[in-house]
Amino acid sequence: MTGGSDFRAVRSPWSGEIVGECHFAGLDDISRALEVGAKAALTMRSLRNYQRAEILLKAASLLREKREEFARMIALEGGKPIREARAEATRAESTFTLAGEAARGWGGELLPLDITPAAGDRVALVRKIPVGLVTGIAPFNFPLNLVAHKVAPAIATGCAINLKPASYTPLTALMLRQVLIEAGLPEGAFNVLPAPAALSDPLVEDPRVQLVTFTGSAEVGWGIKRRAWRRRVCLELGGNAAAIVDETADLDHAARRIAVGGYAHTGQICISVQNVLVANSVYDDFMAKFVPLVEGLKLGDPLDETTEVAALIAESEAVRIEEWIGEAVQAGGILLTGGERDGSRISPAILTDVPGECRIVAEEAFGPVTVVSRFVTFDEALERVNSWKFGLQAGVFTRDIKRAMMAFSRLETGGIIIDDVPTYRVDNFPYGGVKESGFGREGVRYAMEEMSELRTLVLPAPK
Repeated sequence: MTGGSDFRAVRSPWSGEIVGECHFAGLDDISRALEVGAKAALTMRSLRNYQRAEILLKAASLLREKREEFARMIALEGGKPIREARAEATRAESTFTLAGEAARGWGGELLPLDITPAAGDRVALVRKIPVGLVTGIAPFNFPLNLVAHKVAPAIATGCAINLKPASYTPLTALMLRQVLIEAGLPEGAFNVLPAPAALSDPLVEDPRVQLVTFTGSAEVGWGIKRRAWRRRVCLELGGNAAAIVDETADLDHAARRIAVGGYAHTGQICISVQNVLVANSVYDDFMAKFVPLVEGLKLGDPLDETTEVAALIAESEAVRIEEWIGEAVQAGGILLTGGERDGSRISPAILTDVPGECRIVAEEAFGPVTVVSRFVTFDEALERVNSWKFGLQAGVFTRDIKRAMMAFSRLETGGIIIDDVPTYRVDNFPYGGVKESGFGREGVRYAMEEMSELRTLVLPAPK
């Protein structure tokens, strides 16, 4: 099931040219997907572990064969530079491989119960049961791999999934569905429903849906949580990620990595570096290295092999970033470089001396801009990060192991990356946030836990 009677063009955010067309689902299509998905969930539950593993590993092999085709579509409909699009396609292969390997050993445990005399001589079999029908709602910025992080664990656990891709980037998800059909996935187990947000209520509220996994804005995510209060919900809602650079750090390394982590995919990554906190004693040296690197980033066509920064997903997003930069400058901030808008394009920007209440500091910018601030003590830097309402990931550039462990202990974020940017993610580790960055974890095995429920059978112990 791939859509309905509303036929729409998908346009490149860089050029505005039509890159493809697809049907957008209506309420009747969504109703059919819920019915078909609920039936397919029963089929998926009956599959053996090895059968689910074979489907996933076959899908990984097909993704490998079609890597360039997927990368090109990611670049065309999402505006991601082609080199980054290839990296995303490669990661999706890894995500499906991890899921296939995990599916083989997915099960439960044997638990002895003779812990007290009153408990008797018994044992428990604890099984992990698939929750059933899952709704996945995915964003535009990783139209393949963030979809994979919802679809692959669902298949591995024995669930069916209805996916609503971002309206800007539905074509990549539709391509993935064809791959999974070719890999042998049962009919109805993965339905792609490009649809306006206004029609998505049944995907969240229908009683046949047992879990909703959402990646996107905090405003939309928490609204989903309120509407889906009687079912499981996993929310990955982004943030205003910080990179801390202390006086012991390798400044060349830190500057290079932050120039990548702050501007990759035009800053449209949930864990893009937005705030850079630099020890006062090395601030000038760091900026002397960092500013030229950012000014040297190439803004261009995403299909150009040398492009490092392209367009934002829509002109409205570029206008918003321009307004936030203007607000920061009006409040006393200094725009060191960039920030010039041409349609949906914003040149890579660096701001300093921005008051903490400005949106470009405290809210999620999701654009090609970093805000650099000074700190005097390491404690001060940690406290500043913790003062923000988001808590997804943070990066800490330090050579002091005590400070690394202090950050691990005290930072209120889902992940802490030492000697690198918060933008670092590998597809097998638990990924997700705290506070307004959401709850629940992705990373294949961790997502499989979210998509399973425990069932316990108590038996007399064998004699």
